[in-house]
Amino acid sequence: MSSFLKKNGTRSVLATIISILVGLFAGAILVLVVGLTSNEIGLKGAWEGISLIVAGTFSTGRDAAGALSFGFNPQIIGNMLFRAVPLILCGLSVALAYKTGLFNIGASGQYLAGTCATLFVALSIPAGSLPKLVIWLLAFFAGVLAGALWGAIPGMLKALLNINEVLACIMTNWIAANLVTWMFDISNLKNAVEGTKTGYIYKTTYGLVNVDGAWTYQDGLGVSTSKLGLDKVFPGSQVNGGILIAIIIAVIVYIVLTKTTFGYELKACGANRHAARYAGIHDKRSIVYSMAIAGALAGAAAALYYLSGNTELYWSVYQKLPTEGFNGIAVAMLASCNPIACIFTGLFMSAINLHGLQLANLTAYNEYITDVIIAVIVYLSAFSLLIKTWISGRKKVDKPKPATDGKPNPGKGGAA
Repeated sequence: MSSFLKKNGTRSVLATIISILVGLFAGAILVLVVGLTSNEIGLKGAWEGISLIVAGTFSTGRDAAGALSFGFNPQIIGNMLFRAVPLILCGLSVALAYKTGLFNIGASGQYLAGTCATLFVALSIPAGSLPKLVIWLLAFFAGVLAGALWGAIPGMLKALLNINEVLACIMTNWIAANLVTWMFDISNLKNAVEGTKTGYIYKTTYGLVNVDGAWTYQDGLGVSTSKLGLDKVFPGSQVNGGILIAIIIAVIVYIVLTKTTFGYELKACGANRHAARYAGIHDKRSIVYSMAIAGALAGAAAALYYLSGNTELYWSVYQKLPTEGFNGIAVAMLASCNPIACIFTGLFMSAINLHGLQLANLTAYNEYITDVIIAVIVYLSAFSLLIKTWISGRKKVDKPKPATDGKPNPGKGGAA
């Protein structure tokens, strides 16, 4: 048993589970305290809040008597899978960079770059001029390429000028926010069909068509990610094939990092740039590649999210960076930067966010309690090394035994 606990993979998994359990416990305590101090909620409401924090994914609403009911809820589970896609890919973006010795805090800017390129390509190609699959592929890879180019900027600054990638990423985040806002502002992509909305970009299901010599957008003629039959399993939800693409990408990233020479060179450069250069590895090129691939993953996250066909973007984004990029840091840290583990932590973070919405919809609580839970979990994940050490136990050192024959006893393992 002790040898099993000493395995690094085992300790990483247990450290993650402990972080999650402590975070959920902290959330439950907070829900209980708020409930007991509120006349509107009370003890019964507090217990309902705790139930939703733990199992909100399986909530089916309230029954005829007004009590919470639980069971298989295909709509919520499908929405959880849909919302997990950008979290998984942004988590992979941070994890890959971290594995190669870099901290990619610029996933939000790379996500915005991917958003801009994806929507411009998907909405600028006239409907019917190309097969829908071709337009989808062009829009997807445009988002990936835009994210890669935006990620390569801090990579080049790090490689060529030795500028800290964290500072460079922070600056490129805000440049991307203002640049993307300006590009959408001067474009004619803004949604003017739905009068209750202002400043929104069309969903990609809108196709550009020429009607009586004037170009206009019509719904249903554009592109969207195939459902691949998942809408039959999770009816009424937003889920599509993007979750399967995200899982495949995570597996590819894992294989590249652990089974290829290219992945070894990236990790070796991250472990010790100067030693890698001495071994014949092009360290500057590896740094740029690492950040470019990390940016490509963040761009893919945006592409899959907005190519779903049921999401639209409020273009005035310069005042707020997309949360997916920063949540990707939490996903990666909770997964110990393991690409495969990012799949499960991304699903968990998506579920917690939906639990918050269920909490707000079915009780008098607000969804921000889940932010406290996530914060505690992320904070504990930063102490993963300490938790791993505690799990495996400290190595015991035998103390010298007192001499019995007039000669010193060096203890077990000592010199004779």
